[in-house]
Amino acid sequence: MTGVAVDGMLAGAVGSAALNMVSYLDMTVRGRPASSTPDETAGRLADTAHLDLGTGEPAANRRAGLGPLLGYGLGVGVGAVFAVATHRRLLAPPLAVGLLGAAVMVLSDATMTAVGVTDPRRWSRTDWLADIVPHLAYGAAAAATWYRLRPPCRG
Repeated sequence: MTGVAVDGMLAGAVGSAALNMVSYLDMTVRGRPASSTPDETAGRLADTAHLDLGTGEPAANRRAGLGPLLGYGLGVGVGAVFAVATHRRLLAPPLAVGLLGAAVMVLSDATMTAVGVTDPRRWSRTDWLADIVPHLAYGAAAAATWYRLRPPCRG
């Protein structure tokens, strides 16, 4: 089972890299700034855990480092859970893409909503697209990597 989980973690890491690349491409194409939500979420989670990040610029730098680390941790974790939960089932690749992308999106958006960083009920259509597309990229890259590492047995 350890090998299955590790392969899932690798797939999740590849998916996380794809998510970030699509987000950076969006920033480049639209000329938009980087999102502050990962940093804000990291700061609020640190506060909830009574973890002192310091003050001023060092605290801001710690939040800026923790935000992406939390994202990668979530992506790697979802990959591992997906692998362990599905390694004996033959899932159609589109279903795997959807499950992986939706899992990461729901978990990240729910966390940010729970700590008061965002409210998806107030998002515009553009905001939703900017959230859905990178998460689908995560799902596609993670699923492709998973199937490359663990080709389904057919018969």
